[in-house]
Amino acid sequence: MDRAERVRCHPALQRSLEAVCKAEEGRIFCGHGLGHLLDVARIAYILNLEEHLGIRRDVVYAAALLHDSGKAEQYRMGIPHERTGAALAREILGECGYTASEQEAVAAAIGAHRDWEAARRSPLGSILYRADKLSRPCFACQAEPECDWVTDKKNLHVRY
Repeated sequence: MDRAERVRCHPALQRSLEAVCKAEEGRIFCGHGLGHLLDVARIAYILNLEEHLGIRRDVVYAAALLHDSGKAEQYRMGIPHERTGAALAREILGECGYTASEQEAVAAAIGAHRDWEAARRSPLGSILYRADKLSRPCFACQAEPECDWVTDKKNLHVRY
């Protein structure tokens, strides 16, 4: 099993996904389940290839699979999910064979994935931030008029 698959199957990520899906039952806005995480992973990897960044596929996928792992804590306790997600990522990545420098790069990208100024400081952070936004089909969402995202963050055109 490759490292990204170990991340996907990790019990802590599975528990987080279950809690997020339960918290988002009936939600009219974008969800944060496995489908979203895989969409982000695929788009981030496309960006990585298009921009010739040379980031390993399993590192890109790990960042994407874990970027919203703190959502359950945000729903439960109000803690920003990028903060709790970065901490959980370090724990999971260490158990899945990622090096210390890969763990830090992924945790930093997750910690910055909601802030463009912070995200753009690293190639991984930049593609994770952009892929997260590009993964959302705002142009086809019935809830888009009620969404509180600012217009420049909404994905209003098909790109990926």
